[in-house]
Amino acid sequence: MKQRLIVGLTLSFLGLSGILWQPVAGAYEVIDVSDGGSITGKITMDGELPPPRIFSLVLYPFGKFCKKISDGKGHVLLQDYIVQEDGGLWEAVVSVNKVTKGKAYKPTVAEFVAVDCMFHPADVADNEMFMFDKATGVMKHEHPNVAIIYNHQRMNMINRDPVIHNIQVFQNERGNIILNTPLPVSTQTRGGVLHYRKGKHISQMICGMHEFMQSWGFVVNNPYHAKTAKDGTYTIEGLPPGTYTVSIWHPHYKVYKKEVTVLAKKATRLDFAFDASIITPPEYEQQKQFRIDPGLSEDQKLHEGDERIIMVD
Repeated sequence: MKQRLIVGLTLSFLGLSGILWQPVAGAYEVIDVSDGGSITGKITMDGELPPPRIFSLVLYPFGKFCKKISDGKGHVLLQDYIVQEDGGLWEAVVSVNKVTKGKAYKPTVAEFVAVDCMFHPADVADNEMFMFDKATGVMKHEHPNVAIIYNHQRMNMINRDPVIHNIQVFQNERGNIILNTPLPVSTQTRGGVLHYRKGKHISQMICGMHEFMQSWGFVVNNPYHAKTAKDGTYTIEGLPPGTYTVSIWHPHYKVYKKEVTVLAKKATRLDFAFDASIITPPEYEQQKQFRIDPGLSEDQKLHEGDERIIMVD
């Protein structure tokens, strides 16, 4: 009797586990979209851009190495908005909401690299990050800092720097940290699975050792999304005909929503302009004054005593 009871309980538990771990049927249905339409347009920013946020390297470890990305005066200048002369905004995210059926897709792993004391989405090419500055005659680095994130999927990062970093991922709309892991000097991938609260979309990743190492993510659950190119343009293809709500977002803004109707084999135009005058970073991001006198020379700030032990695994 006891043996039968144990076996019965075991089979019941296995059956229940199978139910619990099965994907939700009907959450997204793959269908033929040969008559699909598209959404295309341009995202711009109007108005005067806020100045870059300024970080004094003397406040952070391994300053002598991180000064490679500095302004030459001991500061890292973090520019959150890359805007072209005509207003085209780089790395705005356009995402179609609540699509229950459409083209096939596979949620992807978010891949990042840590290089020159910056977090970068790994899929951004060098020719998008380094631009020739006509005014100065030198190459200028433009920091890519936005990625598309699929919920309940893994994020990976490789540290290409000879100094240690730390990965801290936050769900901004909730304010809590969902991943915290060291990033030692190694060729091994580090990271973890990211679980965001249902209905929340904004994610931020910050190095626990270097506050200026920041990257943002927008959480999606279907294949209909795009990140704008350098000129602000985007295209989302293969949508079944119908009326949809579209989210438009860039760091330090709320998520804006617009309704569009997609016709079979037609392109629907959706442009949007962010207003630079209403940008209000959260309190912890604001820097109304320096925490250390920026007039100090770089030699004064980055002295020999700043050397730290580097951990290698």
